[in-house]
Amino acid sequence: MNKLFPSAAEALRGVVADGQLLAVGGFGLCGIPEALIDALRDSGVKNLSVISNNAGVDGFGLGKLLETRQIRKMISSYVGENKEFERQYLAGELELEFTPQGTLAEKLRAGGAGIPAFFTKTGVGTLVAEGKELREFDGETYVMERSLVPDVALIKADVADRSGNLRFNLTARNFNPAAATAGKICIVEVERVVATGELAPDDIHLPGIYVHRIVHNPTPEKRIEKRTITEKKGG
Repeated sequence: MNKLFPSAAEALRGVVADGQLLAVGGFGLCGIPEALIDALRDSGVKNLSVISNNAGVDGFGLGKLLETRQIRKMISSYVGENKEFERQYLAGELELEFTPQGTLAEKLRAGGAGIPAFFTKTGVGTLVAEGKELREFDGETYVMERSLVPDVALIKADVADRSGNLRFNLTARNFNPAAATAGKICIVEVERVVATGELAPDDIHLPGIYVHRIVHNPTPEKRIEKRTITEKKGG
């Protein structure tokens, strides 16, 4: 089956809609589906709830959707690098479900595995646990967390074959596989497309059964979130 679509806009057509719950892969700006995010902005869909570790930076990544006010709610772990994210939240313009990073990853993993909820010690005794079920196991208190099953997952991989089998590049793997398995529909943006069978079975990080549509973007910008340089002494 050929899952390749001619453009990001075509891949989103008939899939995304107002009010959906979306998962978007990436960690900071590493491993984000740049073309799919741009196409999502251009589609005009609104009132979205978005699961992502953070929301990119101002003017790039999911920051573009914050600027256009297409996101109603963020389910994420980190705000710091995006001033518009921070501003909207503090002004009461954006709903935020703050989630510890490991818990967020597990909520997606559990959603993809068909596990509706799980217990964790992370967040017990803090605002994270307010309104949630607490239970004791072996004398320790745990909080119950519900898994996440987004309507659509938008992810980024390095290579895909035409059947959707994926290979990720180093740390760009981050949240992408978990988001892919959790999503009811998964659309992937890749830098290279190869024939089915070209990827060795042991070289496949995510089986194509989880991938519904593929978009080829051979020249992503791959912006660096924060560049830090150390000057060499005596140089």
